[in-house]
Amino acid sequence: MNKHTIKGDWNQLKGSAKQKWADLTDDDLLHVEGSRDKLVGKVQERYGHSKDDAERAVDEWQNEHDK
Repeated sequence: MNKHTIKGDWNQLKGSAKQKWADLTDDDLLHVEGSRDKLVGKVQERYGHSKDDAERAVDEWQNEHDK
């Protein structure tokens, strides 16, 4: 997985993202479509994080799922 896209594994990772960020709706995850930037934006929006904090959280989550 690279930093900018998680599209290839998105169907498998959606469940994990939902567990990590329970406030994200199914529609949010559908909108994200595997785009890291969109996921960062949704995390930022739903949790009120700064962009840097949201990016850090998504990066940490991505690193947990790197193969």
